[in-house]
Amino acid sequence: MPSIKLRRYLIGLPALLLIICSAFIWLKPNSIDKQPQFKLTPTKPFVFNSFVDCNMSEVWVGDTFRIFPGKYGEDPLWGYSNELKYADGKTVDQAFGRKSTEFTAPKMPLNARPGTPGLHGAVWFESVYQDVNDQSGKTLYALYHNENYPSTLPYDTKTGEGYINANWPQGLKGPSSPSAVCRIGIMKSADGGLSWKNNGLFIQDLQSRLILKQHNTAANFAGGTGDPSAVASGKYLYLFYGEYGYPEKYSNTAYSAKKEWSEQCISIARIALSDLDNPQGKAKRWDGSGFNAPYNGAGQPVKSLQIPMEKGGGPASSPTGKYYWGPSVSWNTYLNCWVMLMAKAEGPSWKGSSIYISFNKNADLGAGDNAQQWSAPQLLVDKPGHTIWYPSLQPESSVANGTNKYSSLKLGQKARLFYKDNYKDRGDYISEYTLEFVK
Repeated sequence: MPSIKLRRYLIGLPALLLIICSAFIWLKPNSIDKQPQFKLTPTKPFVFNSFVDCNMSEVWVGDTFRIFPGKYGEDPLWGYSNELKYADGKTVDQAFGRKSTEFTAPKMPLNARPGTPGLHGAVWFESVYQDVNDQSGKTLYALYHNENYPSTLPYDTKTGEGYINANWPQGLKGPSSPSAVCRIGIMKSADGGLSWKNNGLFIQDLQSRLILKQHNTAANFAGGTGDPSAVASGKYLYLFYGEYGYPEKYSNTAYSAKKEWSEQCISIARIALSDLDNPQGKAKRWDGSGFNAPYNGAGQPVKSLQIPMEKGGGPASSPTGKYYWGPSVSWNTYLNCWVMLMAKAEGPSWKGSSIYISFNKNADLGAGDNAQQWSAPQLLVDKPGHTIWYPSLQPESSVANGTNKYSSLKLGQKARLFYKDNYKDRGDYISEYTLEFVK
């Protein structure tokens, strides 16, 4: 997945104060906002040994820590992949330290032929929800990012799904390459992630809302929903994702860059936990007042996470529009709040060198507009000249175990910061800092 960040929030004084100390970087938000404080400490670089191109999915199965990086399935642009593999460890460090030869490919559903029902395109596991009703810990639901093209998912006039190969925008390999369309689905495992079956789609955008060649010049996606992170709150699974489609039916003659921007950025949808076994059509997107928009309809993004156009923000289809994307959300037991990391696109093909952080103090994401109450993003890391994707917080091995089940979805006071660094096309998934929260 190519698959394929700076609103400065002012209240009197700058909300962001950056002080470089000899041992660490101290970041202090505006005291009026009363947002958590945190220390970012440089560490010896740790480079992950296997392929990562998405959020790192992981789970504790009993006392075993299991991670699911990689990519699986058909991809006419980049070639078929069987890199979606898992690795185990009795500790976090043991799992993260595995050699690439120590990863195992799970049993995955086969791709269906174009024009027939089934799994189409390539998938990346981005979050794993563990069924709390299964005492064995082996019932898992993987939220996957899925990419397709008109060749893998041709348009079906009966269902309205699929894509029409006309005026198709450029992809990542140059003018002759096609853009992908992303969508998000759910797979289930009953054996702790050793094998998976496809349950269906969580959310998607249809052909009518794709942004085509005349206006889509960013060389990323033709539209769709992708790069997700999912957390459970109450009776629902909440999905944080990037929205790349047009908010209404796209038209060459009626297109508006402002209209596209107004309903893009990081958005939220949810589905009842009881619907995970049969999710197709069950999810709802936030529409501005509640989770009311259909799974394939237009919702509303989190307004506090949008970059205003007057500050450089713009639509995802523009090579100059700036926007946040690729969220990674976790519950922090020390702060008693939700924490989101995100990358910032500042050029075509998701080019951007910085990582941002945001907080939501509402434990219950279902009440009122709690799910939308995210603080203005604050700069966490900037590496000029680098292109950084998929930031996430990972637990320190010393405090993560099968009892407290710390993972990228639940963390304590300290964590390791990971991201994919595409410097000179190396694509390392790397940790160079630890993050410590301070009340």
